[in-house]
Amino acid sequence: MRSDKGREYLSHSFKFFLAFHGILHQISCAYTPQQNEVVERKNKHLVETTRTNLIHGDVPQRFWGDDVLSACYLINHMPFSVLDDKISHSILFSHDPLHFLPPKVFGSTCFVHNFSHGLDKLSPKSHKCVFFRIH
Repeated sequence: MRSDKGREYLSHSFKFFLAFHGILHQISCAYTPQQNEVVERKNKHLVETTRTNLIHGDVPQRFWGDDVLSACYLINHMPFSVLDDKISHSILFSHDPLHFLPPKVFGSTCFVHNFSHGLDKLSPKSHKCVFFRIH
């Protein structure tokens, strides 16, 4: 894997993850995005997906982090032709079962079950919420 010297790529937990999975990490020269074209392209894809979801979901920009996580989750659970139509998550984590979650629309209305004690028969059993994250 090749990346710039961004702090998200230099954390101890990330370095441990790469070493544990036998992934070689190369660091490119500063201010040379052409050396990182795959990472830059993926970053652009995530930013564009986030912007689109926030605008079309009429969601405040302060929830951009949740949207990036949702977009990343969906991308990692989609089959790719370069992987013989396999899912990247299944290739990276072959020991982990892949639990299929039907896609939800970012910013859509959802209902969360209310497990509070002391509810009577006529009390609401769920809370109306806005969907922001898949996982």
